[in-house]
Amino acid sequence: MEPLILILTICTLTAVLAVLGLGIFSMMKGGAFNKKHSNNLMKLRVGLQALCLVLLATMWFFST
Repeated sequence: MEPLILILTICTLTAVLAVLGLGIFSMMKGGAFNKKHSNNLMKLRVGLQALCLVLLATMWFFST
């Protein structure tokens, strides 16, 4: 079970990085896309970070 959680954690971290990069790029560019999607991107990033923390805690729980 631990390798599965590790793979999911890596995927989640990659998704967080992608959403963070998209949000930063959106803020730098500005315009209608930023106004329309910036709050949704922030919510998605926070949700993915929470999921990653849960996966890390689960991995820690099963390793001890």
